[in-house]
Amino acid sequence: MPAASSRARKPPTRSRGAAVVPEGVRDVDLTVAGHPVHLSNLAKPFWPALGITKGDLLRYYAAIAPVLVPHLKDRAMVMKRYPNGARGKCFFMKRAPSPRPDWIETCAIEHASKSVIDFPMVQDAAALLWVVNLGCIDLNQWYSRCDDINRPDYLHFDLDPAAGASFERVLEVAIIVRDALEKLGMHTYVKTSGATGVHVYVPIVRGPLQKEVWKFAKALAQHIAADHPKIATSEYIIAKRPRGRVFVDYNQNAWGKTLASVYSVRPTKNATVSTPVTWDEIERGIRPEDFTMDVTLARVKEHGDLWKGLLAARGRVKLEKLL
Repeated sequence: MPAASSRARKPPTRSRGAAVVPEGVRDVDLTVAGHPVHLSNLAKPFWPALGITKGDLLRYYAAIAPVLVPHLKDRAMVMKRYPNGARGKCFFMKRAPSPRPDWIETCAIEHASKSVIDFPMVQDAAALLWVVNLGCIDLNQWYSRCDDINRPDYLHFDLDPAAGASFERVLEVAIIVRDALEKLGMHTYVKTSGATGVHVYVPIVRGPLQKEVWKFAKALAQHIAADHPKIATSEYIIAKRPRGRVFVDYNQNAWGKTLASVYSVRPTKNATVSTPVTWDEIERGIRPEDFTMDVTLARVKEHGDLWKGLLAARGRVKLEKLL
């Protein structure tokens, strides 16, 4: 008979403020945001070379929840699950698994096939920990909110280096994208992708359909690539992208597409985080590998949420005026 302590659970832990995920246990029951949450296999290595466990990942998300959840709330979540850690096989899952806690809210979305998929939504810290406990390392939410899944409230560009393009070149193209958007009266927010790229976002007033937002992003990406052919490309087919260019990816604005959210940990070898940065930092130069979980938490403690304005009612662009 195995030792009782190896699988023993601590009594339910009630959190005040940010949830606290204890160390030194395999499984634990918490009460978070008034909901019971069961967390399992906390000692499982998720980044063995770094000594980072599933419990460490959950502790990060518990700590970052106050600034992260507002960016996820009311949006369908596409789950990308890594049951065996960052180096293991992953799979996408759209439909909220069953059985599930009755307090997990879902967003029912009809697809072209006429099938209706109930996506989970991360409405609070409890739902966040529940999703991460399923093995989700990064978080991929829809660009539109559940009350109108056809009209997003931001547009974005994913700046992705092609073969031979350095991260310094990515930063160079990011500034070009920013300048092009600001000439159109658009205020921008920037973050590391957590991998090799940079994400540039613009808050917009809901109105245009997702397809119209996509068309606008495509036209601007093509314009930027035409003006800067030596460093940028809008070529979607990977094999056709010129070497050393940065792909100004507009296609992630399409209906049903997602990008890793702000504050998402990525399944990279360094467990980097998609972290908000300032344009001053972009201009001075940054390295994506410097933005780890500890660094990101320290930045939030010092500066707050640099992307808070992305959620504000004021400062949003009426995109239909530019279509």
